[in-house]
Amino acid sequence: MKKNKKLIYIALLVAQGVIIGLLENMIPFPFAVAPGAKLGLANLITIIALFTLPIKNSILLVSLRLILTTLLGGTVSTFIYSAAGAFLSFFGMLFIKQLGPNKISTIGISALGGFLHNVGQLLVASLIARSWFVMLYLPVLSLIGILAGIAIGIAANYLMLHVKTIQGFKAESEFK
Repeated sequence: MKKNKKLIYIALLVAQGVIIGLLENMIPFPFAVAPGAKLGLANLITIIALFTLPIKNSILLVSLRLILTTLLGGTVSTFIYSAAGAFLSFFGMLFIKQLGPNKISTIGISALGGFLHNVGQLLVASLIARSWFVMLYLPVLSLIGILAGIAIGIAANYLMLHVKTIQGFKAESEFK
């Protein structure tokens, strides 16, 4: 039963991440300074997974979310950019989370994730373009990524404090 409960929880988080990602793709970004930039709202699910699931399950969740979002509304190039950003962000957040809650908050972890997501995408763009000039876009994207990461971290804190299912999985993961 416990394994089934965890699988259902992962499936629900993946579905929520896919839906958030697809909805976000439909929203035009209002700033001409950063064409193609998105807020990364689906990363809310990644933050929750980071705090409530074992690493292996969190990686599975991120992978499934990327694959399904691409299959339902993306292209191979969007998959490559998204995967680079998502995995650099995930592993960076995982690493910094190891400092503990006394050193860095969920909001700080999420802000780092927003920044690293943009770094990952721009590194791929630089490799594809064979030019490091693409990295000149990093300051603008960093500001947007950090601010969005702060907002997502606040939302994740709220959900982890007020949703009983998330609280249960978080408490269980803290004892492992």
